Order: sequence, then C-alpha cells, then structure tokens
Amino acid sequence: MTQPFLSIRNIRKTFGAVVAVHDVTIDIPQGEFLTFLGPSGSGKSTTLYAIAGFQDPTAGDVLLQGKSLLAVPSHKRNIGMVFQRYTLFPHLTVAENVAFPLRVRRRPEAEVKRKVAEMLSLVRLESFADRRPGALSGGQQQRVALARALAYDPPILLMDEPLSALDKKLREEIQAEIRRIHRETGVTILYVTHDQEEALHLSDRIALFKDGRIEQVGTGEDLYLRPETDFVAGFIGNSNFLAAECLETANGVATIRLDGGEVVSGVKAGQPIERGQKARLMVRPEAFRLKAGTATAGFAVEIVDRAFFGERQRVVARTVTGQEIDIRPTADMADMQGGEALGNRQVFFDPAGAFLFPA
Repeated sequence: MTQPFLSIRNIRKTFGAVVAVHDVTIDIPQGEFLTFLGPSGSGKSTTLYAIAGFQDPTAGDVLLQGKSLLAVPSHKRNIGMVFQRYTLFPHLTVAENVAFPLRVRRRPEAEVKRKVAEMLSLVRLESFADRRPGALSGGQQQRVALARALAYDPPILLMDEPLSALDKKLREEIQAEIRRIHRETGVTILYVTHDQEEALHLSDRIALFKDGRIEQVGTGEDLYLRPETDFVAGFIGNSNFLAAECLETANGVATIRLDGGEVVSGVKAGQPIERGQKARLMVRPEAFRLKAGTATAGFAVEIVDRAFFGERQRVVARTVTGQEIDIRPTADMADMQGGEALGNRQVFFDPAGAFLFPA
C-alpha cells in the first residue's frame, strides 16, 4: 500500500467541554486540491490549524510522508498559509513582502531575486513589484499573499477562507487564478470555505464537515450526484425535500407514497429504510419536467411564480399539501409565456435520479 503524502489520523480537539473536532481521519495524496467545506462552527478551520501547528490537537496525529508533525513548531513545518486577511507588511513593497520568508530562511540574495521574479510572474504582478500593499486592490493584495506563501516552495499550502472578503466577480477571478497556479505548481492545497460553489469550482475532492465530523468525502460530482446523507444532499446544490412514506425496499431501491398520495417506484435509498418508515425524498430543481417524456413519476402542483435569470428560469410551484418547491426549467419549459406559466398542472421527474433518506 502506498504511503499517503499527508495523513490526518483521528484528530480530536476540545475546548473545555466543547468538542470542536471529532476524530477526523483523511489521507491526502501529493498534488491534490482538497477543500474542507461546511457551515460555520463545523470544525474545518480547527482541523486546518492543527495541521499548521497553530493549535495542538487533544488527540490524534498529523503525518507528512509518514512522519508526525505534532512535535514540530509551526514555523518549522515549512507549510505555506494564506488567510482571509492578507497580513502583508504595509511598509514593505510587493517584492519585499514576497522576499520576506526567503530572507528569514537566509536564502542567498541571488536566489531571493530569482524567486521573487518567478512568484510575481506566477501571480501576474510583475509591474507592481515596487508598489506598497496600500496601493493595491483587494484581489491584488491576495495574489501577493499567495506569491509570498509559495515563494519558499512549501510542500503544502493551507488556505483559510482567503476570498470571503472579496466581491463575487473578484472572487471568481481569483478562483481562476488559484486553479491556474495549482496546475502550474502542483503544490498540495488544503482549502477552507463555507461556499459550496467555490468548493465545487476549485477542488479535486471535497471533505464536507458537519458538527466537527466529516460527513462525506469525494469529488464534487460524488457529493452532488451521490449524496450519502440528507445533510450532504441539502448542503451541496439546491434541493427539494418531499415528505414520503416507505412502502417497500429491495436492493437499495424503494417504493414510496408521497404526501399527496402518489406512489413512486424505483427511488434510490441513500440509507436503510424500513417499510412504513417516514422518509424525505430529495429531487434536484433541474430534475423536474413539465412533460412526462422519460420521467415516469409525477404529481400535481400549482405554479405560483416564475422568474427569468438570463441563462435559466426559476419556477416556484406549490404541492397539494402546501409545500413550495424550486424548479429550474429546462428545454421543455422554454415555451412558458406570461400568464400561461401559472396555474395547476403536473410536474414529472425520473425516480432513478432522486434520493430517499430517513425522516
């Protein structure tokens, strides 16, 4: 068995009676972009700080190429770090900021100059070398922080909510830069965010945290298309959860009765569900159709609202039990015009593309 590049083993962190991280275990291969995703307080940053050496875990271990890092002080772990706050030195120029970690390590001046030029080229800020941070935009400052973190060739780069202070358009631009830099450098990146779109855009894999534990690890496609729990299904992407009752299950496939009385067969059960048990059926907004086609399940709704967003539409429908559901129209909905979009009608979905979870 190949030894993992970075291994987090049963990390646990308590603050008094509060358990912030519960026995987190995950292996990260060299060169991977892994994102710790989850709501505030879910333990993702605490786990990152244990790797960085900023916090000592209560139990567990962090291994880099098979060697424990716990006895190594944070400043000697040779791990790069980029924070939400840029932490640049305001009295130093851009070039001097990037050079700082190299000079602290007493690298030869010729190497410092070469590396600073290389890093500024990497983040495309060569012409800003002599400016001070106060003369830069937020996005430019974050790119300087990224260049400084990479200047001494760390084996791992940790990034803690680095883009949360930027506006949406700038965030998307810097995300593209981070992806490019990851491709060009091959550095192993552990990235913390609560933004699911950011995680899906950037990551090779995502570890989704909930209440100090990892709920599921996988690619964005794994978490979106094959969620293991209703929390994963609800946190990744947009989801509709419909109340249901399980009538029978066989080989991980269930037949259910929706609250409106409709019987639906062929639904994948994400977890074991017994006959008669209350359940929640998850259907993605884009999975709904207004024409049956190959979608074999359906139920009556009232279309109560419709909005146009340029590349897509959004329809709000109300079920017979009064629940509002979100529908993201596809080609068969393109002909909906004005008032004819509203009113009572059927919506359809493919049961094989829906997921069933215990209530």
